[in-house]
Amino acid sequence: MRCPELGTQCGVKAPRMLSTETSASPAPLKKALTTPLLYFFILGDVLGAGVYVLVGQVAAESGGAVWVPLSAALCLALLTAASYAELVTKFPQAGGASHYANLAYGPFVGFLTGFCMLCAGIVSVGALARGFGGDYLSEFVSLPTAPVAIVFLAALAILNARGISESTRANVVATAIEVSGLVLVIGLGAWIVVRGDGDTGRLTDLGTADNGPAAAVLSGAVLAYYSFVGFETSVNVAEETRDTRRSYPKALFSALITAGAIYALVGVAASAAVPTATLAESSGPLLEVVRAAGGVPTVLFSAIALVAVANGALLTGIMASRLSYGMARDGLLPRFLTRVLPGRRTPWAAIAVTTGLSVLLALTGDVATLASTLVLLLLVVFFVVNTAVLVLRRNAGARGHFRVPVVLPVLGATSCVLLATQIEREVWWRGSFVLVVGVVLGAAAAAHRRREQRVTGDEPE
Repeated sequence: MRCPELGTQCGVKAPRMLSTETSASPAPLKKALTTPLLYFFILGDVLGAGVYVLVGQVAAESGGAVWVPLSAALCLALLTAASYAELVTKFPQAGGASHYANLAYGPFVGFLTGFCMLCAGIVSVGALARGFGGDYLSEFVSLPTAPVAIVFLAALAILNARGISESTRANVVATAIEVSGLVLVIGLGAWIVVRGDGDTGRLTDLGTADNGPAAAVLSGAVLAYYSFVGFETSVNVAEETRDTRRSYPKALFSALITAGAIYALVGVAASAAVPTATLAESSGPLLEVVRAAGGVPTVLFSAIALVAVANGALLTGIMASRLSYGMARDGLLPRFLTRVLPGRRTPWAAIAVTTGLSVLLALTGDVATLASTLVLLLLVVFFVVNTAVLVLRRNAGARGHFRVPVVLPVLGATSCVLLATQIEREVWWRGSFVLVVGVVLGAAAAAHRRREQRVTGDEPE
């Protein structure tokens, strides 16, 4: 039987951490998140920069009925979200998927799961930093991308280290701006239809020359699924939530359903207002709606897009730093990553390291070759999370936690396998390389831990 407090076998000595620092427990993180702040945290992360390019990509795969694969992706995301809701309320600690995998399967799978999340998060932040210094910013001022990315990431790191309250309050403002931009697109699309320049017939046009209706929904859902990921970052701030058991499920499901409704309406507006071929060929499909409507400066929409990029990078950076902190506390990463600022109790060491890696990726400009592996890596993580729910049913965890029917995590795990079969072979090669690196590092960490146990006499009895 596992001890819920430690995630170790009862009667077995806890393994030593992978560092020579003191074994004293790291300082706890400050509980500052209320239900509304958590709701906006999740909504802001889900309604990220991806939606500003997503509609065109989905249209290319699925045809004019963009809202169908978007709705399908929401249903699939809710399955895994249900598993997260149970695990977060059962084990409300930073570390997220890595922590749950460590409890269910041991440190090796825990490390590999956390490694996948870290790779996805760090690459995402680096890519968003380059995006911030790219075409959207050039609408206002022309500056080299590299220094803009460095200053951008440094500013986000300072805000992250200042405190979770400050970061999430900034997120509330940014999320309101993001939502207003998407509502603007919805309104402009409706105006185009009302004045007779749109075509609502495209809303039932499901399929392309290469994909029949069923294949169109599935292939479009793979792309649309990426727009809903982001909710998993919220599990890493569970320890900083005041009443996790009550707040987290309410905030999680409300935010996902809100995002799903906005996405579906944006898909309807864009498809009805702009020809499908134009959407599919555009790198800024929502900007095509603004241009078709007229009367709204494109620079305004560029400003909204910059806010969306910055907000997505901030929230993903928070996730990566909290995940690193949680993995270090579980002994899966060096112990110094658990260091927190004395007054603000934010994980400064984890913030510094993850930001540094994101800066490195942003400066190399090689993030495009890894960005397409994000969905694959997250599907691996989500599969582990859905199965961990079932494995950890024997662990009582926190009292009164949220509980889902068994069928939901089973369907969630199945959906991950189904979506993975739709990912291109080239992406599989890149994703497999990242997974192999994670396996090697995980095996090395496990071997190091066994050596420390033999030296210190802390081997299992």
